[in-house]
Amino acid sequence: MLARPPASVPLLALAAFVGLLLLVTAEWAPLERVDLDVSEAARRYGLQHPDHIAALRIVTDIADVVPYLTVGGVATLLFLARRLRRPALFCALVTVVVPLAWSLQHWLVHRPRPVDGFVTVPSSGFPSGHTSNASAASVAAVLLVWPLLARVGRVLVVLAAVLVTVVIAGTRVALLAHWPTDVLGGVLLAVGVVTAIARIVHRWAPAST
Repeated sequence: MLARPPASVPLLALAAFVGLLLLVTAEWAPLERVDLDVSEAARRYGLQHPDHIAALRIVTDIADVVPYLTVGGVATLLFLARRLRRPALFCALVTVVVPLAWSLQHWLVHRPRPVDGFVTVPSSGFPSGHTSNASAASVAAVLLVWPLLARVGRVLVVLAAVLVTVVIAGTRVALLAHWPTDVLGGVLLAVGVVTAIARIVHRWAPAST
């Protein structure tokens, strides 16, 4: 009950993340212009639609650290109760490693967030933690149910996972909590880490007792 993604997936995702990280730290002008333009458009929209901003503040908290850790912990315990060691270990590692990965980047990469955002966040901005959490949970869910579904079910699950990730990423940009490149970095980091964990678990953990 856990799909094994091709080795190319984590390699490409993490390579793209490193490439984006280098461009961000180098303050590459074309990328910064895109960040500024999108963020200013989000600022104008938010000032004109304060009721939407209030709703987005609620939606974005779905991917906060506490809900993420709670869902991951519950999933791990449920798999353990059913003696499914491989998915249990997978969920446990994803729950722990992903927040550690983006927290480490926040510590290493001191990137200011957009000024005067609609939410106040004191930490560094790259990559987006909320987006990393949402992406990680979405990718993990797809990998866990993939072997159990036929083609139509797989398509629907992937579409739902993409929708969740896009919505959370969109809230972070709309609330001026992050630059667009921050949320892109969060997606790439999560995809790379989660698919790498899936491959490691497949190699070292039994499927069940």
